[in-house]
Amino acid sequence: MDHSGHGMSGMDGMTMDLPPFTLGRGLEFSADPFFLIGCLVGLGLYGWGVLRLRRRGDAWPVGRTVAWVVGVLSVGVVMNTKLNDYGMVMFSVHMVQHMIISMLSPILLLLGGPMTLALRALPPAGRGRKGPRELLLMLLHSRYMRVITHPAFTIPMFIASLYGLYFTPLFDFLMESKTGHIAMMVHFLMVGVVFFWPIMGVDPGPHRPGYIMRMLELFAGMPFHAFFGIALMMATEPMISTYSDPPASLGIEALADQNAAGGIAWAFSEIPSVLVLIALIFQWYRSEQRTARRADRRADRDGDQELAAYNAYLASLQTRGQ
Repeated sequence: MDHSGHGMSGMDGMTMDLPPFTLGRGLEFSADPFFLIGCLVGLGLYGWGVLRLRRRGDAWPVGRTVAWVVGVLSVGVVMNTKLNDYGMVMFSVHMVQHMIISMLSPILLLLGGPMTLALRALPPAGRGRKGPRELLLMLLHSRYMRVITHPAFTIPMFIASLYGLYFTPLFDFLMESKTGHIAMMVHFLMVGVVFFWPIMGVDPGPHRPGYIMRMLELFAGMPFHAFFGIALMMATEPMISTYSDPPASLGIEALADQNAAGGIAWAFSEIPSVLVLIALIFQWYRSEQRTARRADRRADRDGDQELAAYNAYLASLQTRGQ
């Protein structure tokens, strides 16, 4: 097979003349209109929701706002800088993009609670009518959402996004066009969202198992992620046609770059797991605290009722004595 000309030369000829990669060059601004507009819209709508709540005197946790902003910025950085350009011709840089947008960005976005914010900020449409809030509620409780957030769907999809994409001709096909590349990155983001949402998302959803089950769901997919990275690291020849003949200006060797990509994929199977585990333990702790407070209030209320009944009994005895 002739691999000459791979590296997105047909899509963007300038990527063939990129100088050797450095972090400084990688972080230079290089806008992708689709993701730039998407990030700005995401920040704008979230900001509108927070301001709407505050104007009517309702609070919104600062931590959720910070998580959402950092999550959107993480997408913006990997898709609107030279990282995106280098990712077209360097497997290792592409893998950084993939890991961030599929495993780090979704966690941060979900911790922002965008659905909860929308449900609180959007006004009710009124009796007998359906507005944006009602349509969002219908979506959250729909059969479609129950299917795509069920572990029987999310875990296989999470695994297939690695093996079914990179180890088949589908990846090369998508990388041949700008539209295909955007669709692939959006897919990575959405797969990460539906995978992590039932596990540690703060928004309401169709599936919300107990905390032990959530941990099991988390660790069910991670070994396959690690094996994918190890397969790339141990390969003795380039496995992805798109990256099999990197431009000479980069000064890299295809197999070494692929091994580096595998190392990045392997390492990233650990980092998000730790972050999600910390978030789960924190959520579990807060849930137990709320349960304990409710039990204390119930006990206090029952105690007050018992005391009132006892006092009434004493009063009745006194009345009889008189």
